[in-house]
Amino acid sequence: MAPRAFWKGYLKLSLVTCPVAMSPAISQEDKVRFRTLNGKTGNPVVSRYVDAVTGRAVNEDEEVKGYPRGEHDYVMLEDDEIEAVALESTRTIDIETFVPRESIEWIWYDSPHFLVPNDTVGEEAFSVIREAMTSTGTVGISRLVLYRRERAVMLEPRGKGIVLWTLRYGDEVRSEEDYFAGLKQTKPDSKALALVKTLISERTQKWGPKMADDPVQDRLLDIIAAKKKGRKRPPKAKTPPPTAGNVINIMDALRRSIKAESKGK
Repeated sequence: MAPRAFWKGYLKLSLVTCPVAMSPAISQEDKVRFRTLNGKTGNPVVSRYVDAVTGRAVNEDEEVKGYPRGEHDYVMLEDDEIEAVALESTRTIDIETFVPRESIEWIWYDSPHFLVPNDTVGEEAFSVIREAMTSTGTVGISRLVLYRRERAVMLEPRGKGIVLWTLRYGDEVRSEEDYFAGLKQTKPDSKALALVKTLISERTQKWGPKMADDPVQDRLLDIIAAKKKGRKRPPKAKTPPPTAGNVINIMDALRRSIKAESKGK
């Protein structure tokens, strides 16, 4: 069963408007979560904000946001002052611009959300906007208040619905030139390149969600299950031996790799 929508509002393009509902496309619900306990009593530990100067615990209704303007000097903002900055983008996804799908690089993508029409009356308008983007190879760019901040979002048609991606802020994405500028544009040896292509061919398969499994969580669940039943914890996983830091001869290493791949089949 699909989870309940956490956001409801309107999708708008010029004078065309339709009600929509949005749900996160990813979930952390199945992740192993721990509570911090008092090791002596077994009781849960509660965390509280404490005044850094007086050491006194601060009640929730006393908390405000502060922007530093100097050492131990802050401009204080109330929640209603911060919320007042967000205008129509709180409940309306107004598509302001369309750009070619391939023009937005993956590094700008933040979090995906599924967007669907919220009533039968709005389905036609929703489907027209979706199919028009599909046929033109474009995605919509808008702004929306999510998680208490206004952010740029990208609307990408996908199957019968639309995936809304929150986009990273401009000052979050670092320039690749800061890291790649010093790299030399060397032409690889043709024989070495052919051997690597052979390795790639040997290891190429269809993508599947199992490739992104979390083996650490599986191991934790084994330990938890054993403790529940009063059994000893499972044996510790063996750490693979360290590999050599330097490859003396890349051609020899590649040939040995291909030979090992062939034996493994």
